Amino acid sequence: MASLQDDHDAVVERFQPTSGRATGWMAVVLATLVVVAGVVYVDDGFPLWVTALGLLIGILAWATMIRPALWATHEHLVMRNLAETVHIRLAAVEEMAVRQVLAVRAADRRFVSTVVGRTWRKALTSRHRPGGLADDAALAPTEGMHYADFVENRLYELVDKARSRAGLRAGSREQLALPDAVRREPAWLPIGLLAGAALFLVVSLLL
Repeated sequence: MASLQDDHDAVVERFQPTSGRATGWMAVVLATLVVVAGVVYVDDGFPLWVTALGLLIGILAWATMIRPALWATHEHLVMRNLAETVHIRLAAVEEMAVRQVLAVRAADRRFVSTVVGRTWRKALTSRHRPGGLADDAALAPTEGMHYADFVENRLYELVDKARSRAGLRAGSREQLALPDAVRREPAWLPIGLLAGAALFLVVSLLL
């Protein structure tokens, strides 16, 4: 039983971010420099609130631009966002599209990941495919394909396979009734860090 569970939780595809990482790391580095300067020059009158603000900005940049991740296991699409990690059963996915962000509809709810997205212009010209890819060989991933297109096609492929294994049809009553279609786990680390940094900033402004 444990081995079967491990197989289901094994990562079959880890999707790389299409934007934001470089900006996020730059923000974290600059914020770190501000915090270090605040610690080093605290006795020279360096404003405490500036140190606190730098800390908050650094944590926020990490939580919103670096921490988010997207991957798929045999059974789930996993979105790690700022405040939570969402596990969506692939067979339960009702609709999905990559526009400026990845939007997935499951269990009559909409979930968004900022990890993968298209530019505004590319999002306007891309096609939305409500169905699967089983009969659309032209949309299979090919060399030179835009990465966002590859991600969308790969996700549709994984969803189609999961539906086939479960014997489900998209939009069917059985699909909508799937148990444990979505599982959400709060991300206590970034929530706690952001709350602590915000409290530090408030206290520093009051001193």
